[in-house]
Amino acid sequence: MSDHPEVDDHSGTETTGHEWDGIKELNTPLPRWWLTIWLGTIAIALVYMVLMPSWPLPWADTYVKGLRNYSERETFAADMVKLAASRGADQEKLANTALDAVRNDEELFNFAMAAGESAFGDNCATCHGAGGVGAPGYPALVDDVWLWGGSLEDIKTTITHGIRGASDDTRFSQMPAFGTDGMLTVSEINDLVEYVTSLSNRAADGAAIDRAKVLFEDNCAVCHGENGQGDRMQGAPILSDTEWLYGGDREAIRQTITKARFGVMPNWQDRLEPWTIDALAVYVHSLGGGE
Repeated sequence: MSDHPEVDDHSGTETTGHEWDGIKELNTPLPRWWLTIWLGTIAIALVYMVLMPSWPLPWADTYVKGLRNYSERETFAADMVKLAASRGADQEKLANTALDAVRNDEELFNFAMAAGESAFGDNCATCHGAGGVGAPGYPALVDDVWLWGGSLEDIKTTITHGIRGASDDTRFSQMPAFGTDGMLTVSEINDLVEYVTSLSNRAADGAAIDRAKVLFEDNCAVCHGENGQGDRMQGAPILSDTEWLYGGDREAIRQTITKARFGVMPNWQDRLEPWTIDALAVYVHSLGGGE
């Protein structure tokens, strides 16, 4: 057996000695340009490790800080201080301007819109969706349907104190769980489903509607109104339109009557500065559904 590697006749390249189904593997070296780049990236990584933060040191509860002693956290904090300083005059002006007068000052309105959009993306879009389009269980802010009112002051109050939140002044309402708590039977709930369905001018069982009239008057009208027109003072939804927070099909209505709903919106007065809440109120009001 020869001590020298076999050389492929066609390419002139040495083989590895591996062969499968008559095909021999060539021992082709990596391209020089590839090796140069690879070694270069290793060199860059080593230089970075020396200069910049790199390896964690769990036993010392710290990390290798590098010769530059750079900290992204400190840089970010410094940038935020600069940003706050640059916004200071506008923030103070917004905080001291009545909300309904902000639109009269173009420069202040533009500032409020920009700041409000940024705050909305950071704090509100997770639930209400980008641009306030909403989702099942999370109100759309781009329409004109408001459980607690859509004026600038109404919106500010809702943002500040939340809905069923931790604030003493939070918006609060609670619908009874008529089925879970045994207040109504299954058949009575089914009749109410038909009655509520009919309030939005949809086809429903006439006999069930007749049976449910008294049920609705006794159990639902005190909050939702005699004709399902809703009541903003209580945060009671309108039942006579086609806008449904949790869905308007029969099964969704049945679930709502049976188990009730208890959505919670955080109160933001302890998390956001007053001027930021003002900016959010202006932005949300402008989305298309403000009053």
